[in-house]
Amino acid sequence: MKSESLKSVFLHLRFLFSLLLLPVYLFALSTVPKVNNTHALLVFIILHFFIYPASNGYNSFFDKDEGSIALVKNPPKVNRCLYITSISLEWIGVALALLVNIQFCVGVIIFNSLSKAYSHPSVRLKKYPIISFLVVFIFQGGFIYLLCFSAISNSFFGFTADEYLAASICSCLIGASYPLTQIYQHQEDGKRGDKTLSILLGYKGSFIFSGIVFFIGLSLMFLYWESQNDLINFYLFAIMGIPILTYFIWWFLIVSKDIKQANFKNTMQMTMISGLTMLIYFTWLVFVS
Repeated sequence: MKSESLKSVFLHLRFLFSLLLLPVYLFALSTVPKVNNTHALLVFIILHFFIYPASNGYNSFFDKDEGSIALVKNPPKVNRCLYITSISLEWIGVALALLVNIQFCVGVIIFNSLSKAYSHPSVRLKKYPIISFLVVFIFQGGFIYLLCFSAISNSFFGFTADEYLAASICSCLIGASYPLTQIYQHQEDGKRGDKTLSILLGYKGSFIFSGIVFFIGLSLMFLYWESQNDLINFYLFAIMGIPILTYFIWWFLIVSKDIKQANFKNTMQMTMISGLTMLIYFTWLVFVS
Protein backbone atom coordinates (compact mmCIF):
# COMPACT_ATOMS: atom_id res chain seq x y z
CA MET A 1 0.00 0.00 0.00
CA LYS A 2 1.46 3.35 -1.02
CA SER A 3 2.09 5.94 1.68
CA GLU A 4 -0.59 8.26 0.20
CA SER A 5 -3.17 5.47 0.29
CA LEU A 6 -2.13 4.50 3.81
CA LYS A 7 -2.52 8.09 5.00
CA SER A 8 -5.91 8.36 3.32
CA VAL A 9 -7.12 5.14 4.96
CA PHE A 10 -5.87 6.22 8.38
CA LEU A 11 -7.59 9.62 8.16
CA HIS A 12 -10.91 8.11 7.11
CA LEU A 13 -10.86 5.56 9.93
CA ARG A 14 -10.94 8.54 12.34
CA PHE A 15 -9.62 6.79 15.43
CA LEU A 16 -9.79 10.03 17.45
CA PHE A 17 -13.47 10.43 16.61
CA SER A 18 -14.05 6.85 17.79
CA LEU A 19 -12.68 7.80 21.19
CA LEU A 20 -15.40 10.44 21.50
CA LEU A 21 -17.80 7.50 21.86
CA LEU A 22 -15.77 6.22 24.82
CA PRO A 23 -18.04 7.82 27.48
CA VAL A 24 -20.76 5.24 26.78
CA TYR A 25 -18.30 2.42 27.53
CA LEU A 26 -16.97 4.25 30.59
CA PHE A 27 -20.47 4.75 31.98
CA ALA A 28 -21.12 1.02 31.65
CA LEU A 29 -17.78 0.23 33.26
CA SER A 30 -18.50 2.56 36.17
CA THR A 31 -21.91 1.01 36.89
CA VAL A 32 -21.03 -2.70 36.70
CA PRO A 33 -21.00 -4.13 40.27
CA LYS A 34 -18.28 -6.73 39.60
CA VAL A 35 -16.06 -6.17 36.57
CA ASN A 36 -14.41 -8.92 34.56
CA ASN A 37 -11.14 -7.09 33.86
CA THR A 38 -10.14 -9.26 30.90
CA HIS A 39 -13.50 -8.75 29.20
CA ALA A 40 -13.43 -5.02 30.02
CA LEU A 41 -10.09 -4.62 28.23
CA LEU A 42 -11.22 -6.73 25.26
CA VAL A 43 -14.48 -4.79 24.85
CA PHE A 44 -12.61 -1.49 24.93
CA ILE A 45 -10.13 -2.62 22.26
CA ILE A 46 -12.76 -4.26 20.06
CA LEU A 47 -15.09 -1.27 19.97
CA HIS A 48 -12.67 1.63 19.81
CA PHE A 49 -9.88 0.17 17.68
CA PHE A 50 -11.82 -2.12 15.37
CA ILE A 51 -15.61 -1.69 15.22
CA TYR A 52 -15.96 2.11 15.39
CA PRO A 53 -13.04 2.86 13.01
CA ALA A 54 -14.37 0.19 10.61
CA SER A 55 -17.76 1.92 10.67
CA ASN A 56 -16.16 5.33 10.07
CA GLY A 57 -14.15 4.04 7.13
CA TYR A 58 -17.08 2.16 5.60
CA ASN A 59 -19.31 5.24 5.78
CA SER A 60 -16.58 7.42 4.28
CA PHE A 61 -16.09 4.98 1.40
CA PHE A 62 -19.73 5.18 0.35
CA ASP A 63 -20.28 8.84 1.22
CA LYS A 64 -17.23 9.95 -0.82
CA ASP A 65 -17.35 13.33 0.89
CA GLU A 66 -15.65 16.20 -0.91
CA GLY A 67 -16.12 18.59 1.98
CA SER A 68 -15.14 18.39 5.65
CA ILE A 69 -16.16 15.39 7.74
CA ALA A 70 -15.90 14.74 11.47
CA LEU A 71 -12.46 15.93 12.68
CA VAL A 72 -11.08 15.90 9.10
CA LYS A 73 -11.22 19.31 7.44
CA ASN A 74 -9.93 18.24 4.02
CA PRO A 75 -10.62 14.53 3.57
CA PRO A 76 -8.56 12.78 0.88
CA LYS A 77 -10.32 10.84 -1.85
CA VAL A 78 -11.38 7.39 -0.79
CA ASN A 79 -9.95 4.30 -2.44
CA ARG A 80 -10.47 0.54 -2.54
CA CYS A 81 -7.90 0.10 0.24
CA LEU A 82 -10.24 1.92 2.61
CA TYR A 83 -13.06 -0.51 1.86
CA ILE A 84 -10.83 -3.57 2.33
CA THR A 85 -9.36 -2.18 5.55
CA SER A 86 -12.81 -1.36 6.95
CA ILE A 87 -14.16 -4.84 6.24
CA SER A 88 -11.00 -6.41 7.66
CA LEU A 89 -11.19 -4.39 10.89
CA GLU A 90 -14.87 -5.21 11.20
CA TRP A 91 -14.39 -8.98 11.02
CA ILE A 92 -11.29 -8.98 13.19
CA GLY A 93 -13.46 -7.19 15.74
CA VAL A 94 -16.20 -9.81 15.35
CA ALA A 95 -13.66 -12.64 15.79
CA LEU A 96 -12.23 -11.01 18.92
CA ALA A 97 -15.76 -10.54 20.25
CA LEU A 98 -16.09 -14.32 20.43
CA LEU A 99 -13.39 -14.23 23.10
CA VAL A 100 -15.83 -12.28 25.28
CA ASN A 101 -19.00 -14.29 24.67
CA ILE A 102 -21.43 -15.17 21.92
CA GLN A 103 -23.96 -12.54 23.03
CA PHE A 104 -21.42 -9.76 22.70
CA CYS A 105 -20.39 -11.10 19.29
CA VAL A 106 -24.01 -11.09 18.08
CA GLY A 107 -24.44 -7.55 19.41
CA VAL A 108 -21.35 -6.41 17.49
CA ILE A 109 -22.70 -7.99 14.29
CA ILE A 110 -26.04 -6.21 14.76
CA PHE A 111 -24.21 -2.90 15.24
CA ASN A 112 -22.08 -3.53 12.15
CA SER A 113 -25.10 -4.39 10.02
CA LEU A 114 -26.95 -1.21 10.95
CA SER A 115 -23.82 0.84 10.42
CA LYS A 116 -23.54 -0.52 6.90
CA ALA A 117 -27.23 0.09 6.23
CA TYR A 118 -26.72 3.71 7.30
CA SER A 119 -24.52 4.50 4.31
CA HIS A 120 -24.70 1.66 1.76
CA PRO A 121 -26.47 2.88 -1.43
CA SER A 122 -28.79 -0.15 -1.56
CA VAL A 123 -30.39 0.86 1.76
CA ARG A 124 -28.87 4.19 2.83
CA LEU A 125 -30.77 4.93 6.00
CA LYS A 126 -29.11 8.33 5.96
CA LYS A 127 -31.73 9.39 3.40
CA TYR A 128 -34.44 9.02 6.02
CA PRO A 129 -34.08 11.61 8.80
CA ILE A 130 -36.19 9.99 11.52
CA ILE A 131 -35.04 6.40 10.93
CA SER A 132 -31.36 7.37 10.74
CA PHE A 133 -31.67 9.40 13.94
CA LEU A 134 -33.32 6.51 15.78
CA VAL A 135 -30.63 4.08 14.61
CA VAL A 136 -27.87 6.33 15.96
CA PHE A 137 -29.87 7.29 19.08
CA ILE A 138 -30.55 3.68 20.04
CA PHE A 139 -27.56 1.74 18.77
CA GLN A 140 -24.68 4.16 19.46
CA GLY A 141 -26.18 5.02 22.83
CA GLY A 142 -28.33 2.68 24.90
CA PHE A 143 -27.62 -0.47 22.91
CA ILE A 144 -23.84 -0.09 23.30
CA TYR A 145 -24.24 0.68 27.01
CA LEU A 146 -26.27 -2.49 27.60
CA LEU A 147 -23.94 -4.51 25.38
CA CYS A 148 -20.89 -3.33 27.32
CA PHE A 149 -22.58 -3.75 30.70
CA SER A 150 -23.48 -7.38 30.04
CA ALA A 151 -20.11 -8.19 28.44
CA ILE A 152 -17.89 -6.84 31.20
CA SER A 153 -19.99 -8.06 34.15
CA ASN A 154 -18.35 -10.85 36.09
CA SER A 155 -21.78 -12.37 36.71
CA PHE A 156 -24.64 -11.12 34.54
CA PHE A 157 -28.23 -12.20 35.25
CA GLY A 158 -30.21 -9.61 33.31
CA PHE A 159 -30.87 -5.88 33.30
CA THR A 160 -32.63 -3.92 36.01
CA ALA A 161 -34.53 -0.64 35.74
CA ASP A 162 -31.31 1.18 36.68
CA GLU A 163 -29.47 -0.19 33.64
CA TYR A 164 -32.29 0.77 31.30
CA LEU A 165 -32.32 4.25 32.81
CA ALA A 166 -28.54 4.57 32.32
CA ALA A 167 -28.92 3.32 28.74
CA SER A 168 -31.54 6.01 28.10
CA ILE A 169 -29.12 8.66 29.39
CA CYS A 170 -26.48 7.45 26.92
CA SER A 171 -28.95 7.60 24.04
CA CYS A 172 -29.94 11.15 24.97
CA LEU A 173 -26.31 12.32 25.14
CA ILE A 174 -25.62 10.79 21.72
CA GLY A 175 -28.92 12.03 20.30
CA ALA A 176 -28.37 15.59 21.52
CA SER A 177 -25.16 15.92 19.53
CA TYR A 178 -26.44 14.12 16.41
CA PRO A 179 -28.09 16.97 14.44
CA LEU A 180 -25.33 19.41 15.37
CA THR A 181 -22.70 17.13 13.83
CA GLN A 182 -24.64 17.38 10.54
CA ILE A 183 -25.39 21.09 10.59
CA TYR A 184 -22.46 22.16 8.40
CA GLN A 185 -23.09 19.47 5.77
CA HIS A 186 -26.53 20.50 4.50
CA GLN A 187 -25.30 21.33 1.02
CA GLU A 188 -23.18 18.22 0.55
CA ASP A 189 -25.77 15.89 2.05
CA GLY A 190 -28.42 17.46 -0.15
CA LYS A 191 -26.33 16.88 -3.29
CA ARG A 192 -26.33 13.13 -2.55
CA GLY A 193 -30.06 13.09 -1.89
CA ASP A 194 -29.62 12.53 1.85
CA LYS A 195 -32.23 14.23 3.99
CA THR A 196 -30.59 14.26 7.39
CA LEU A 197 -32.37 15.19 10.60
CA SER A 198 -30.52 18.51 10.63
CA ILE A 199 -31.78 19.34 7.13
CA LEU A 200 -35.32 18.42 8.20
CA LEU A 201 -35.12 20.58 11.33
CA GLY A 202 -33.24 23.50 9.79
CA TYR A 203 -30.47 25.47 11.47
CA LYS A 204 -32.42 26.86 14.43
CA GLY A 205 -34.48 23.70 14.74
CA SER A 206 -31.33 21.60 15.07
CA PHE A 207 -30.22 23.64 18.08
CA ILE A 208 -33.66 23.56 19.69
CA PHE A 209 -33.96 19.80 19.18
CA SER A 210 -30.48 19.19 20.60
CA GLY A 211 -31.23 21.37 23.62
CA ILE A 212 -34.46 19.49 24.35
CA VAL A 213 -32.85 16.05 24.05
CA PHE A 214 -29.93 17.11 26.24
CA PHE A 215 -32.33 18.46 28.88
CA ILE A 216 -34.20 15.14 28.85
CA GLY A 217 -30.87 13.35 29.32
CA LEU A 218 -29.98 15.69 32.18
CA SER A 219 -33.33 14.99 33.85
CA LEU A 220 -32.83 11.23 33.49
CA MET A 221 -29.35 11.57 34.97
CA PHE A 222 -30.84 13.30 38.01
CA LEU A 223 -33.31 10.43 38.43
CA TYR A 224 -30.53 7.88 38.02
CA TRP A 225 -28.19 9.34 40.62
CA GLU A 226 -31.09 10.03 42.97
CA SER A 227 -31.99 6.34 42.79
CA GLN A 228 -28.34 5.55 43.63
CA ASN A 229 -28.40 7.97 46.59
CA ASP A 230 -25.40 9.71 45.05
CA LEU A 231 -26.62 13.09 43.78
CA ILE A 232 -23.09 14.51 44.05
CA ASN A 233 -22.39 12.78 40.74
CA PHE A 234 -25.32 14.59 39.15
CA TYR A 235 -24.22 17.98 40.48
CA LEU A 236 -20.70 17.36 39.20
CA PHE A 237 -22.11 16.57 35.75
CA ALA A 238 -24.19 19.76 35.83
CA ILE A 239 -21.16 21.86 36.81
CA MET A 240 -18.93 20.26 34.18
CA GLY A 241 -21.66 20.85 31.59
CA ILE A 242 -21.39 24.65 31.98
CA PRO A 243 -18.72 25.04 29.23
CA ILE A 244 -20.89 22.94 26.89
CA LEU A 245 -23.99 25.02 27.61
CA THR A 246 -22.07 28.29 27.29
CA TYR A 247 -20.63 27.41 23.89
CA PHE A 248 -23.96 25.97 22.75
CA ILE A 249 -25.83 29.21 23.54
CA TRP A 250 -23.12 31.39 21.98
CA TRP A 251 -23.08 29.28 18.81
CA PHE A 252 -26.88 29.27 18.58
CA LEU A 253 -26.99 33.06 18.84
CA ILE A 254 -24.42 33.67 16.12
CA VAL A 255 -25.99 31.08 13.79
CA SER A 256 -29.35 32.80 14.33
CA LYS A 257 -27.79 35.94 12.88
CA ASP A 258 -25.61 34.31 10.22
CA ILE A 259 -26.10 30.70 9.05
CA LYS A 260 -22.53 30.71 7.72
CA GLN A 261 -21.49 30.27 11.35
CA ALA A 262 -22.92 26.74 11.15
CA ASN A 263 -19.57 25.67 9.75
CA PHE A 264 -17.00 22.93 10.22
CA LYS A 265 -14.82 24.93 12.62
CA ASN A 266 -17.60 25.76 15.07
CA THR A 267 -19.06 22.26 14.83
CA MET A 268 -15.72 20.67 15.68
CA GLN A 269 -15.20 23.08 18.58
CA MET A 270 -18.61 22.07 19.94
CA THR A 271 -17.74 18.40 19.39
CA MET A 272 -14.40 18.68 21.17
CA ILE A 273 -15.74 20.68 24.12
CA SER A 274 -18.62 18.29 24.73
CA GLY A 275 -16.56 15.18 23.93
CA LEU A 276 -13.67 16.05 26.24
CA THR A 277 -16.02 17.13 29.03
CA MET A 278 -17.91 13.83 28.84
CA LEU A 279 -14.63 11.90 28.75
CA ILE A 280 -13.40 13.63 31.91
CA TYR A 281 -16.68 13.14 33.74
CA PHE A 282 -17.15 9.46 32.94
CA THR A 283 -13.45 8.71 33.53
CA TRP A 284 -13.90 10.29 36.94
CA LEU A 285 -16.84 7.96 37.60
CA VAL A 286 -14.67 4.93 36.80
CA PHE A 287 -11.52 5.81 38.71
CA VAL A 288 -12.53 8.26 41.44
CA SER A 289 -16.21 8.05 42.29
